[in-house]
Amino acid sequence: MKAVETGFNPTYHEDAPAFEDVSEIKGFAIIEFGAPWCGYCQAAEPLIEQVLSKHTFPHIKIFDGKGKRLGRAFQVKLWPSLILLHDGLEVGRIVRPDSTQDIEDLISRID
Repeated sequence: MKAVETGFNPTYHEDAPAFEDVSEIKGFAIIEFGAPWCGYCQAAEPLIEQVLSKHTFPHIKIFDGKGKRLGRAFQVKLWPSLILLHDGLEVGRIVRPDSTQDIEDLISRID
């Protein structure tokens, strides 16, 4: 798996890691599924940046869509979907956040 960036990541990665690679991430991480042309994703981006820029855990931004295996493995239906992982396991999720509080509530599961 490629090196995982920490903090807010503004770029969607088209070449998503394999589910097995994501399962091996130690500690906390956020996986964000979406698409650069998605209006909901564009609207949520400044909210996500505001919250995640204060944290140092990995943020993996995945370009999702038809035929993308990682999104299907996590049963992603709507964008953006933010999934909080701990040691590779899902511990929380939010879909289409419309406030920084939504994202902070997800991050609060870390404490």
